[in-house]
Amino acid sequence: MTEKQCIKSLLPEELEAFVKELGQPSYRAGQIFQWLTQGVTSFDEMTNLSKEFRTKLEARAFITHPEIIRKQVSAKDGTVKYLFGLADGNCIETVVMKYEHGNSVCISTQAGCHMGCAFCASFERGETRDLTPAEILDQVLFAEKDSGMKISNIVLMGTGEPLDNYENVIRFLKLVSHPKGMNIGMRHISLSTCGLVPRIYDLAKLDLQLTLSVSLHAPFDEIRNTIMPVNHKYPIAQLMKACRDYFNETGRRISFEYAMIANVNDNERCALELCRLLRGMICHVNLIPLNHVEGSPLLPSSKENIRKFQNILLQHKVNTTVRRSLGGDIDASCGQLRRKALAEKRKNEE
Repeated sequence: MTEKQCIKSLLPEELEAFVKELGQPSYRAGQIFQWLTQGVTSFDEMTNLSKEFRTKLEARAFITHPEIIRKQVSAKDGTVKYLFGLADGNCIETVVMKYEHGNSVCISTQAGCHMGCAFCASFERGETRDLTPAEILDQVLFAEKDSGMKISNIVLMGTGEPLDNYENVIRFLKLVSHPKGMNIGMRHISLSTCGLVPRIYDLAKLDLQLTLSVSLHAPFDEIRNTIMPVNHKYPIAQLMKACRDYFNETGRRISFEYAMIANVNDNERCALELCRLLRGMICHVNLIPLNHVEGSPLLPSSKENIRKFQNILLQHKVNTTVRRSLGGDIDASCGQLRRKALAEKRKNEE
């Protein structure tokens, strides 16, 4: 028996080949692609296709669509957080945030994450899998559809390491930016990585117009090793070379994410070393007040320390901003809602 095709993961040219295989003219692919972009959940909703063709599609393909397990809306700033359930029983998080320049959605690329960053709630042992292109796209589609908020910007900074799911993420980027699809341009998309150096070089070759955000979080190997295990494999010197090479290849400014952790990476020594690392580089540093994860010994820096740290960077001509905290009253930071849901599930199974 032929395995059913995930039709939403197909690029338009692949969809054309698929419908031709089913004995249909190529223009049917465009019709199907438009229906999928509207967030239909069954082939029966595709009313401009014949019933006979819809029956063939049902036999050969399936349409992914997530289930809203939980939805939380911040009373403070209108941030909306979704816990989406997937067909295999897994769950992922998606967050819609309101900004002056438009609405942004922060999406997950894996169910769980095995990178093991000490400050993140997404780390899961043995419960991680890659999301398909369709499952990544669904987060944008259904968050927009349910919230009624038009999505103009996408941040791949939710659960999972995007470059660890490289092929599926690249396919998603092609789907979501397609002119006949959601048509969200690459310049409105930011991809975050903890520093998988070989994949940074792969991404550079594609010369996409997206923003690469690198989760740096410490300027010294001895600190970064303790909070980001990936640093043992790709230390800071190797990562920074890849970043400079990426800029030289693409001409695209890199954004460096830096979570401010009390008594770990928020002192003057770290600020000065960060300035040295970035000297002469066209970049931006995004200082992030740490969202405390329950059970973690890591605590957020004080506002005063964040201000002092930022001033040092600005004095050394490093473009720096402090990220505005959103959704603090709804567990909006990465992995927290999923972690709670998994804990409740395990408790119920005992």
